[in-house]
Amino acid sequence: MNKENSIEFKVYGRKALFSDPINRIGGEKFSYQIPTYEALKGIVESIYWKPTFVWVIDKVRVMNQIQTESSGIRPIEYAGGNTLSYYTYLRDVEYQIKAHFEWNENRKELAKDRNENKHFFMAKRMLERGGRRDIFLGTRECQGYVEPCSFGKGVGAYDQLEELSFGLMVHGLTYPDLAIREEEKGRITSRFWCPIMKKGVVEFIRPEECSIRRILSDMKEKEFNSNNFSGLEEFEELLNKEGVL
Repeated sequence: MNKENSIEFKVYGRKALFSDPINRIGGEKFSYQIPTYEALKGIVESIYWKPTFVWVIDKVRVMNQIQTESSGIRPIEYAGGNTLSYYTYLRDVEYQIKAHFEWNENRKELAKDRNENKHFFMAKRMLERGGRRDIFLGTRECQGYVEPCSFGKGVGAYDQLEELSFGLMVHGLTYPDLAIREEEKGRITSRFWCPIMKKGVVEFIRPEECSIRRILSDMKEKEFNSNNFSGLEEFEELLNKEGVL
């Protein structure tokens, strides 16, 4: 990479559910107080993504006060019956996020698509348009919205708070095509960490730096070829028309 290839944006919505998997037993869902690395990665991938590169979340800034609300939900019972579950959501959320992309070195077959100028300008353009796909704040019923911003600008609810620890949290999942450790190749692995917010900002450690990990199961890496990946040709006509290239 010759450049930082970093984007900054804010994401906001009426409610969010970054659920703790431990609290899903019995059908209940309870949100973490802050978004997980994996949830934010999913948001930025909804803005723009290709298997050629990997988004790395650098940091998140919590803009609104952390508030929760509970709702009674009747989940679909495929076996029949009528069940009532309680979901605890975050209310009126807004975050500032800084992220950058790096090449996915496990995808050697996509090396010809490593055009950082193309991907960076496409990411910026899709961000200005609100993303290529719908934005969800942790789960599908929590609609989110994104727009460009300058990270650190504006007044946040926790700017004066020196430090706040959130204890052990899920960091995310490592899929086979993103595995760096030899023992995790061909497997899906969960990662955990202990985030600390300082003056409203949580700086994420990189996925490979998570010391608490658990292999969940074997998983085959998806293959990309000319039948399911358009590569360099996909956006060249659009970019040339709009003067990006």
